[in-house]
Amino acid sequence: MRGLVLLNCSGGMNINNKAIVDDWRIKLLFTLLLLIDFLLQQPIASFIFERVRQRNILSLVNANKESVDDELVEIIMEPTNDPGALDAFVSIVTGPPGPNPVQLIPGLSQPILVLWGDEDPFTSLDGPVGKYFSSLPSQQSNVTLSVLQGVGHCPHDDRPKLVHDKILPWLANLST
Repeated sequence: MRGLVLLNCSGGMNINNKAIVDDWRIKLLFTLLLLIDFLLQQPIASFIFERVRQRNILSLVNANKESVDDELVEIIMEPTNDPGALDAFVSIVTGPPGPNPVQLIPGLSQPILVLWGDEDPFTSLDGPVGKYFSSLPSQQSNVTLSVLQGVGHCPHDDRPKLVHDKILPWLANLST
């Protein structure tokens, strides 16, 4: 590996992630998250999953509402028709989060480009993971952070041209 590009790297996506649980916003909602975690392990998970599939959640994730077209919706929604999709959904929300970025990044010496949408509703720059990545360039010389203005949680879907304009020159510099 010659380099690594991270797009709004959030780490674990559930209440089992220590970095997320330590955030004051999560502490306020922790009881609700425990209830959701419990419900997702019950048959009600199927009902919740069906609601997520029917609703166009992409408009909540992307700052650029025009990027949420029929093609993007189809690309995101098609895998939800797979037989194991419900199990995967439950696992993402309730399963072990795996190693978090705080554990992984210090062991990397390759160049790292971090692209982060400033309007990410899930992993904001002022949250614990966002603060960690914002501080990295001053701590590790191999890390570059680029905050993308007017971009949400999925920069590559939200504003693909802007993401390409950041990634392509960075990749070109890797080969020099």
